[in-house]
Amino acid sequence: MMKRDLKALTDKEYDVVVIGGGSFGVCAAWDASLRGLSVALVEKGDFCGGVSANSFKVVHGGIRYLQHADIVRVRESCRERSALLRIAPHLVQPLPILIPTYGHGMSGKAVLGAGILLYDLLTAGRNRGIAGPDRRIPWGRLLTRDEVLRQFPGVKKEGLTGGAVFADGQIYNPTRLVISFLRSAVSRRAVVANYLEVKGFLRSGKSVKGIRAIDRFTGEGIEIRAKAVLNAAGPWAEGLLGEGLGMRLDRKGTYSRDTCFVMRRRFEGPYAIAVQGRTRDPDAVVGRSARHLFVVPWRDYSLIGVWHVVYSKSQDLVAVSDRELQVFIDEMNWAYPGLSLRLEDVLIWNAGLVPFGENASGAKDLSYGKRSIIIDHAETQGLDGLVTLIGIRYTMARGDAAKAVDILAQKLNWKEPRPATDKTPIFGGQIKHFEGFIAERMADNPWGLTPKVMRALVHNYGSEYEGVLAYAEEDKSLLETIGESTTLRAEVMHAVHEEIALRLSDVIFRRTDLGTGEVPKTEDIRECGKIVARELGWSKRRLEQEVEELLSVAPTIGRERKNLGESGRIWEMA
Repeated sequence: MMKRDLKALTDKEYDVVVIGGGSFGVCAAWDASLRGLSVALVEKGDFCGGVSANSFKVVHGGIRYLQHADIVRVRESCRERSALLRIAPHLVQPLPILIPTYGHGMSGKAVLGAGILLYDLLTAGRNRGIAGPDRRIPWGRLLTRDEVLRQFPGVKKEGLTGGAVFADGQIYNPTRLVISFLRSAVSRRAVVANYLEVKGFLRSGKSVKGIRAIDRFTGEGIEIRAKAVLNAAGPWAEGLLGEGLGMRLDRKGTYSRDTCFVMRRRFEGPYAIAVQGRTRDPDAVVGRSARHLFVVPWRDYSLIGVWHVVYSKSQDLVAVSDRELQVFIDEMNWAYPGLSLRLEDVLIWNAGLVPFGENASGAKDLSYGKRSIIIDHAETQGLDGLVTLIGIRYTMARGDAAKAVDILAQKLNWKEPRPATDKTPIFGGQIKHFEGFIAERMADNPWGLTPKVMRALVHNYGSEYEGVLAYAEEDKSLLETIGESTTLRAEVMHAVHEEIALRLSDVIFRRTDLGTGEVPKTEDIRECGKIVARELGWSKRRLEQEVEELLSVAPTIGRERKNLGESGRIWEMA
């Protein structure tokens, strides 16, 4: 159980305090707690309320780095994908991706087939330690022209010779993956709190000794003492250094607003498809004529993306206008004519900031960021006890967090070796064969759950799903779903009592499936809200405020919003 206990945060000195409750911060907290370090983690909004929640939900295995002749990154990415398939089989699964082939040059079947074969050989150990066959990455293969058209009849047909298929990984629910890492850290005695905004650092001479923070519900200030601090606040990390320490990095970071969107339509088959857009990768040593855009099956939806735009505005004002969405849709329709996308097809859009490469002003063909940024401020600014980690992408969170904690452990003269976080199942991950696990639960199903609801429940909570159903032991109405969704009323109770959901948006966008694919119907939001209000003791006015703000910040067409979990007013707890 997670508990927001501010007194516990101030009662002692911690070995490490982590700033940031996104994927990199929670992985660092889990890693440090497994080493036996005492850990505190704080997040100014809700956990996974920023960049991590807005990912494309793909766990990249590094195949595109072959174009850069960067074998190190190929192996690093594959290693991290394999780790997630091992430790979180309920939340990460293989995703087959089809690339149509054209002619006989760089876009032809022979060249792409050879590239995929090389990738498979370079990552031959990718399935080591993955118990379930349904979670193993298969070898690539080639498809005929007819096979491609059966799967995707609307692709460009002129010059089409067939297709090449490789597999990556896909996250069922990025926010649940962050919560699972966080719960794993808490099970190892980490103390965590959301809506606790860092305003400064505690210093002793040339050393950082903790943080000063403000409870965003009450305005109360607190101090958390620590021997070392990890600044894992993502795109907010640089601003925090400037505001809290008057410190600037040697080179100001450039960030990309990575954008994708969700539509209800999806193809019947299991494949994602990669089609060539209108921009090139200037860093590619060997490559096709343009970067790829993707149509990816995800649950009952399709994900469309990803578009990259250098972003220089406030990190709290990440938005996508309808005009920009229309530009993206036009490019997607050009790349895949048969898709015939319209603006009205967009159910919800996702956008977050990630480190980007250096680009000339107004450049069309943009250089991607290469690796996460890890800074030991003792070496760069002579300030000990502080490390900054700005992550490059969700895939690398576990491994890069371990590197940052290695630095902290060395500073603390901590002798425990790095834990095997690439093999240790996280909360809910004690499942060897996912499909077999589902079949067994449906065969013994005293709760009367439908296969679709059971599958969603096990995806989100894994081997710990019965902890949710325990809330329905005395009140069977909690086995009912919210509207026509797969989300049980018991999940709402569980979110409030077990996972520090303090606002209605926390439950709908980050603890359950209710708002991760589309904004729920208003009546479903209110139904969920009534449960939250009852459990947290909200007044009717407070509930209405929560509903109104949730609807006002939902990332839908016709609305530019701030980052979910970072915006708007925070009301008194009561």
